[in-house]
Amino acid sequence: MRDPWIAPSILSADFARLGAEVDAVLAAGADLVHFDVMDNHYVPNLTIGPLVCEALRKHGVSAPIDVHLMVKPVDRIIPDFAAAGASYISVHPEATEHVDRTLQLIREHGCKSGLVFNPATPLDWLDHVLDKVDLVLVMSVNPGFGGQQFIEAALPKIAAVRDVIDRSGRAIRLEVDGGVKVANIGRIAAAGADTFVAGSAIFGAKDYPATIAAMRREIASAR
Repeated sequence: MRDPWIAPSILSADFARLGAEVDAVLAAGADLVHFDVMDNHYVPNLTIGPLVCEALRKHGVSAPIDVHLMVKPVDRIIPDFAAAGASYISVHPEATEHVDRTLQLIREHGCKSGLVFNPATPLDWLDHVLDKVDLVLVMSVNPGFGGQQFIEAALPKIAAVRDVIDRSGRAIRLEVDGGVKVANIGRIAAAGADTFVAGSAIFGAKDYPATIAAMRREIASAR
């Protein structure tokens, strides 16, 4: 299994001081910066666009930026996020008419591609596009809002994706997003995840380094 990555979601950050917030979580030991991009169409919320990604790059953020697009239709916005400095771009199969083409589009623009599975989305898509995927994101909440409770049924789904990845022999990361916190991150790691999105669990904590360190201890003890 690949080295664990912690990906704080800026959805839970203080947007009045976003640059400083991102600097702080990276200094505290985070590996990625996670963007939850919502369009008030595919999901019932409206968040951020490519300008925020570009602004953080201009601010000096050099860490990978992990963009989760909860947007439909999705193809139009992919080149904009790539140009703004995204490293990973992940999409939902329900948000595009042609999943294979959308994943190719992400790679053609120089980013790593991800496919996202909502709690009720079957994993069958992976049978057809695994060769075009760099990351699989399992949602452990229904997308649209931060601060939700972890859905326990995500654990066997994470394990099933881990089995698919391991049998493929491909270097694909397995990310989990939704309700991830110190109290459950060990179980999520034990199920097979190697990349962990946490929003309020990190940005809502008073001590970012202590929280991220506690998460890493839980992950290490589960492996």
